[in-house]
Amino acid sequence: MKKKTIFQSLILSCLLSFSCHTLLAQNHVNGQLWPDTDGNHINAHGGNIIQYQNLYYWYGENRPNRGGSTETGIAVYSSPDLKNWSNHGIALATSMEEGHDIEKGCIMERPKVVYNEKTKKFVMLFHLELKGRGYEAARVAFAESDTPKGPFRFIRSLRIHAGKWPFNMKKKEIEAAQETDASLWKDWWTPEWRKEVEKGMYLWRDMEGGQMSRDMTVYIDSDGKAYHITSSQENLTLLISELTDDYLDYTGKYTTALPGGQNEAPCIFKNGDTYWLICSGCTGWAPNEARMFSAKSIWGPWTQHPSPFVGNASNNQPANKTFGAQGTYIYHMNSTPVMMLDIWNPQHLSKSMHLWLPIQFDAQGIPVIKWQDEIPVK
Repeated sequence: MKKKTIFQSLILSCLLSFSCHTLLAQNHVNGQLWPDTDGNHINAHGGNIIQYQNLYYWYGENRPNRGGSTETGIAVYSSPDLKNWSNHGIALATSMEEGHDIEKGCIMERPKVVYNEKTKKFVMLFHLELKGRGYEAARVAFAESDTPKGPFRFIRSLRIHAGKWPFNMKKKEIEAAQETDASLWKDWWTPEWRKEVEKGMYLWRDMEGGQMSRDMTVYIDSDGKAYHITSSQENLTLLISELTDDYLDYTGKYTTALPGGQNEAPCIFKNGDTYWLICSGCTGWAPNEARMFSAKSIWGPWTQHPSPFVGNASNNQPANKTFGAQGTYIYHMNSTPVMMLDIWNPQHLSKSMHLWLPIQFDAQGIPVIKWQDEIPVK
């Protein structure tokens, strides 16, 4: 047998490396490391996917190896097939300017990017906490870009709906909320406290400075209108708010949903004429049982259903722990809604695992989500 020349050996080595790498990239397994086209785990968490022209774009939190603050910013990856993801770096970078809203060391979470057909701009909303203030600020932030890869231009951050009541809150309900006093309630979770929350106690408390906004998503309805859905009022109540046509502000029309329910990580999709909302409870980084609600209008009223997660995961995480994960977004692959989730690793957040699961429907048309090892990409 002839000896291979050095050149031939190099060519063979490159081909084998390319083949193995391509195979690895195309066979992501739920709950395991997902390599990008460079072989690194995809570090994009709490985000979403959009399709623009012939590519998919995946945005998410670029998490550091240690700690919960944001050192770099919001990451962006692209793919032609939802399998092979190329890392394009940071779409929205933190600022080195001291005192800037997104100064390095702030907390940037749950980024959602949407394309605006009218303005031809890419708009990003995310949950922002100011540097050194823990989770006190509870703001929503806006950024914009001319291209899907960025760089995105930071516009502003704010507490929302300062001085504004929900559009469907009646005069008597407003008067009842104005009679509440959050400072009187040091003990939570009593029946009396819950009644005050449902009256709008925290809504009234934050009326002047604006409402809190933490875990959030953005939803574009079939008529093109955009909505910001966010955990507010100490994470006790969801706010659903209509965005302006450019997606960069609020029309002023908003409502509260599920007051006192303590729902985080809202994910929403529509099937037929029904809106489905899937959330998590509030247990820090630890998984909990998902909650699911339905409504015929984006404004509610919302009806609660059992968690859609059924069965057990291969990592021994049961359905009542959402397979060890927390939802981040629901996108449609062809006509199938697919739920994106994070399996958080608080000791090494950049290595948190990804979980994508198709949403099925039972005989009554109720969503059902079962574990499967392979990601639902054809």
